Amino acid sequence: MNIRALLNILTGRQDSKDIAKERLRLVLVHDRTAISPEFLERIKEEVIQVISKYMEIDETNTRIKIHRADEMAVLEANLAIKAIHRNI
Repeated sequence: MNIRALLNILTGRQDSKDIAKERLRLVLVHDRTAISPEFLERIKEEVIQVISKYMEIDETNTRIKIHRADEMAVLEANLAIKAIHRNI
């Protein structure tokens, strides 16, 4: 790992290699689950919208993916939570 990669990790920025890898992952997910990347993005936006009623979410560090496991599709959501709204 070079200095630039380490700085990108520490600052949360992605370089073009990471962006390309994420796009390829989305294409592979589409192929495996027959869901378009646009549809997956809509799911991500709606999940964030619902959870944001109860928690402050860091969208840049949120990952949502769909993959196959044991003959079924699995939706996996990793949400970076900044704070919880306790006055609801």
